[in-house]
Amino acid sequence: MQWDSHTKNRDTAPANVPGAEYYGLLEKLPAAAYTCDADGLITYFNRRAVEVWGRAPKLNDPEDRFCGSFRLFSPEGKPLRHDECWMALALRDDRDYDTREIVIERADGSRITVLAHAHPLHDTDGNLVGAANVLLDITERKVWEQAQGRLAAIIESADDAIIGKDLNGIITDWNKGAENLFGYSAREAIGQPIGMLIPADRQDEEPEILGRIQRGEAMEHYETIRRRKDGTLLAISLSVSPIRNAQGRIIGASKIARDIRERQKLEKALVDADRRKDEFLAMLSHELRNPLATIRNSVQLLRLDPGRAMQEKVLAPLERQVGTLARLVDDLMDVSRVTMGRVRLQRTDVPVNRILRDAASTMRREMIDGGHAFTVSKADPDLMVNVDAMRLEQVVTNLLTNASKYTPEGGRIELAAERDGDDAVISVRDSGIGIQPEVLPEVFDLFSQGTTALDRSKGGLGIGLALVKYLVEMHGGSVTAASGGPGAGSEFVVRLPAVVSATSTGNEERPAAGSTAAGRPSLRILVVDDNRDSADLQATLLEHIGHEVRTAYEGNGALQAAAEFQPDVILLDIGLPQMDGYEVAYRIRQEPTLGGVVMIAMTGYGQSEDMQRTKAAGFDHHMLKPAEFAELQRLLAHISPR
Repeated sequence: MQWDSHTKNRDTAPANVPGAEYYGLLEKLPAAAYTCDADGLITYFNRRAVEVWGRAPKLNDPEDRFCGSFRLFSPEGKPLRHDECWMALALRDDRDYDTREIVIERADGSRITVLAHAHPLHDTDGNLVGAANVLLDITERKVWEQAQGRLAAIIESADDAIIGKDLNGIITDWNKGAENLFGYSAREAIGQPIGMLIPADRQDEEPEILGRIQRGEAMEHYETIRRRKDGTLLAISLSVSPIRNAQGRIIGASKIARDIRERQKLEKALVDADRRKDEFLAMLSHELRNPLATIRNSVQLLRLDPGRAMQEKVLAPLERQVGTLARLVDDLMDVSRVTMGRVRLQRTDVPVNRILRDAASTMRREMIDGGHAFTVSKADPDLMVNVDAMRLEQVVTNLLTNASKYTPEGGRIELAAERDGDDAVISVRDSGIGIQPEVLPEVFDLFSQGTTALDRSKGGLGIGLALVKYLVEMHGGSVTAASGGPGAGSEFVVRLPAVVSATSTGNEERPAAGSTAAGRPSLRILVVDDNRDSADLQATLLEHIGHEVRTAYEGNGALQAAAEFQPDVILLDIGLPQMDGYEVAYRIRQEPTLGGVVMIAMTGYGQSEDMQRTKAAGFDHHMLKPAEFAELQRLLAHISPR
């Protein structure tokens, strides 16, 4: 592009304007350059200007005034008219505008950022004859600055401590995360040796780290200890990388330090949980094998000698061990409901004395067998709590079971209740083996049993106290444990909000337990269970007390037996092969000849949704295996023949 084609005709140009030498100099610039006359008409542009604008404007044409750009924007993105650009302002104000940013949009839509250097031009008399503008493309620099700005913002806002240091170990950079982690402000830290963070017994780590950095090596997730400003020590994970200059020479190191104290706590908790899981499985195996051994031996004895004397000898231990198995299964089911959040409370106002009486009644036999002196101190008759009575009785029973388990023969166990301000307080105190101080904070943890001996003489799964804590807290209360140490006994205290009831006498009674009332007619009962031993034994028990019984072992057989036998009651297992108990119940309810038959679900599924499902299928009652025979008798006593 020749100078003659980019400027006004020299014959018509005003006197004293820049000459060819001036324009020749602009042509050699590595930046875009152009000139305008006093009216803003473009009189010259160099090759680089065409590259910047993305077009070649018309010279001395009003269509291209002040600038050859397609569109213009401020650095903030605001659209600008051409008469608002720096060239226009230089002509209007007759003053220099140096290093002013402006954004140029080309016809293809691409944008670049330039620095404008607009300078008015004057003739020898000082008259404004035009202006020259040099545009320096800084797009790459802006991108780099923005990237650096984002990086700096990321570093500054990072939770981790990010620290820069030179090869002498002097701190050069210190972000907010470093302030939070180590307690020093950036003003306090920058310029100080990194050794101020290193404990005295670890000072040899820094020379090793610097040596590796100088060799170009990085360190990943190096776990160590560092000291805060207040002197406290903290565990950190450290990653260190070399910092290189533009020539690739290593000039320092960047460090990322992360507080790993919480992670270490979690790791320890996971290790402890895994250990407790293994201990629990070992305990469960032991606790299941003991009653099973007794049951198996009892069966063998009855095979050898089925006489009444032998029956009387083995029946009591059989009943005890079956009860033990039932409690173990109940505890396991309860802990499953707890961990899944499926426990639901059915709350009513209940006298505290009733809870004490029922729990004591449940535990009386165990206290006698253990040789314990067991006393119950009742509260005022009007002391009431709004609770799920069954669950609160479970709480007190578990505490009494725990006391009985760890109190030697001849020891004392005291159950008491009282009002304390707005609270009802229930306490269980024993003179047993006590609790080690280091174990006391963990007694309510799941599967916690303190020191576990190989003989497992005390038994249990370490579930009871965890259930106590969960159930008490569900009621809005609290439970605490205290002990003077080994041999000094223990005390567990439950606190619950008390309620006031003017009509309470504390003498409410539960329905009395009993068998079928004398003189009631026998029932026709169909027992359905795919476990033949269970079905046959259940039938034998029912026949023994005077009922007429049939058995079936699967769904189709149950439907056929029901149609032929026309029972008054059907004891129906849910988990049947081919056709489950829900389907059997539904079909029975569709059969007109079986109208009015009472159906009782006998199942190992006992959660609330299971009970809702049996009800929806047409069952009248839901009993959890292994059902207490006395409880079944009480239920049958209220059923009349069809």
